[in-house]
Amino acid sequence: MAELVEEAHAVPGVVFVLSAILERVAERNDAAGRPVSQRHLASAFRGLARPAISVRGYLERIFRYAGCSPACYVVAYIYLDRFARRHPAVSFDSLNVHRFLITSVITAVKFMDDIYYNNAYFAKVGGISLMEMNYLEIDFLFSIGFELNVTPAIFSSYCSILQRELYLQSPPPPPPSTNLHCCLTEDESSSCQQKQVAVQLIFLGT
Repeated sequence: MAELVEEAHAVPGVVFVLSAILERVAERNDAAGRPVSQRHLASAFRGLARPAISVRGYLERIFRYAGCSPACYVVAYIYLDRFARRHPAVSFDSLNVHRFLITSVITAVKFMDDIYYNNAYFAKVGGISLMEMNYLEIDFLFSIGFELNVTPAIFSSYCSILQRELYLQSPPPPPPSTNLHCCLTEDESSSCQQKQVAVQLIFLGT
């Protein structure tokens, strides 16, 4: 198996804010103490014990080694939200949130990026076996009904959510010189707009 390749870039704001959201959700659901049946839909994602690494540390590890474009983290958040909307009985908690994260990111990178690492590499990054990584990916795809497409308008709306959360986590920086979402129109190239907005989100986090 190939050795992990570490990215030299600084961790962007989107990683910080996404991890903060998921940590808050997991802590809230842990406190609620909702029981999970072994036959429950989310049981495949549920670990036997809480991982030693924090959600933020785990997502930063994914960023350092997976080489995903920034837009992938926004799209991963969209996929997680689609999962939650389709399956409201499922709770993201400390026993499953890490597996949901690595699975949503690998799903997003395959949809968004032209070049990406294979499942064996992602499994090593995520600290799970290749067999488990393959199974989780398939399970996740069926769970969201293979609803992978993200329009520029949807991408923009989720960037706005993450941006507002980022403002709550730290003092707001000076406003950018141009409208953050001005390029997002349906008749423009979706790939271009998505990556431009994601880059703006990175700047807001620095």
